[in-house]
Amino acid sequence: MASIETGLTHACGVFACVRAEGVTSEEVDVASMISLGLVSLQHRGQESCGIVTNDGKKFHQHKGMGLVNQVFQEQHIKSLPGYMGIGHTRYSTAGASELLNCQPFVVDTIHGRMAVGHNGELVNAKALRKKVLLNGTGLSTGSDSEVITQLLTATPPCGEPDGPNWPGRIYEMMQLTQLAYSLVIMTQDCIYAVRDPHGNRPLCIGKLMNLNSSPQMARLGGEIIQNGEIHDENCTLGWVVSSESCGFHSFGASMCREIKPGEIVELTAKGFESKRIVPLQNPEKPPSFCIFEYVYFARPDSMFEGQMVYGVRQECGRQLAVEAPVEAELVSTVPESATPAALGYSLQTGIPYVEVLTKNRYVGRTFIQPSDRLRKLGVARKFGPLSMNFKGKRVVLIDDSIVRGNTMGPIIKLLKQAGARETAVRSGIVNPAGEKIGHCTACLSGQYPVDVLDWGQKHFVV
Repeated sequence: MASIETGLTHACGVFACVRAEGVTSEEVDVASMISLGLVSLQHRGQESCGIVTNDGKKFHQHKGMGLVNQVFQEQHIKSLPGYMGIGHTRYSTAGASELLNCQPFVVDTIHGRMAVGHNGELVNAKALRKKVLLNGTGLSTGSDSEVITQLLTATPPCGEPDGPNWPGRIYEMMQLTQLAYSLVIMTQDCIYAVRDPHGNRPLCIGKLMNLNSSPQMARLGGEIIQNGEIHDENCTLGWVVSSESCGFHSFGASMCREIKPGEIVELTAKGFESKRIVPLQNPEKPPSFCIFEYVYFARPDSMFEGQMVYGVRQECGRQLAVEAPVEAELVSTVPESATPAALGYSLQTGIPYVEVLTKNRYVGRTFIQPSDRLRKLGVARKFGPLSMNFKGKRVVLIDDSIVRGNTMGPIIKLLKQAGARETAVRSGIVNPAGEKIGHCTACLSGQYPVDVLDWGQKHFVV
């Protein structure tokens, strides 16, 4: 494992909700909706979470260390009134794992309060921190997200003769750093959803549907069928923004679309509108969506680029079987993100799929534990061998990728001690070709879609 200047993980989750005009809090409780949204994004970060709501007069917030259901009890939800709000679940990239770094960040600006939730990591964070400090603005955390927040408080060069120009402020921030972030930004009047020009971090918009009008109502393809007739806007109770679409069905939302790379979308109680698309500074660069969203970060039922993550993982497994066959008696997986790939490998080769490991679901994802030592301990506590399924047999074990290498070594040892005759390993990502496939593979290759890296801290890749 080599130490180089590169950002390894960006797996936080952001969520936002705006209630439509004329809809009551009994129909759509914004804080409850955001809490449900964050639960659906819990796999993206387990260290801390927070919600900030806006009732039109003031902001209300609650943040804490731990899982969403631990931090947000009924009394906390009731203390967060408002018709719009944003939320965040955190995995620390820059900044220590402590309450001070919990998001969303809330600051006062010349135009009132602003709250920011950020998924990603700035490739030029060190230079931007210096810029903010030279402007006379103090920073109280080590988080990139605070740097973004302070950059947004600056008046844009074009000025604001007609009042707040939040799209202008966001545009200026995006000119200073083009990678990597998805943002939800709440002001006094609206919410902005922002995706970096490279499209590295995911972000999508959904609409909340009225599913209780009658027993005959059902969702179909993002629209509503009621008594044989299609209903659309009249059934919209509000809008949501999320890092992933996976949780939409659980709170009665349907996906509208993904936010485009470089796009600034404004959401109000009247709907949403694309305000601007900020182009890449180097237009010859291809899109750079993070390959790890498909491979590891995202939930299998999320949709990216018109594809379900589960289907992509399964097809990767099929292709892996074509490119890297092996003699074995059974195919298995490291639960759970690699399971679709293992099933694809099995379907392609005809080798039966059998589970060889059981997972303790009360142990967090090892890849998003805050320290290397905790990751290694997590592997030991996380898996148990199903020895009767594979004793004396040759196993081909499918994993989605190998980044730090902390997981695979102990698992091979575990299977050997439990009686596996032989264990072969096949990984979904071996020789990344980011420019050929239009995705960022820097977590494995160290090759980023920008030329200058200025992290200000050490990161690790294989």
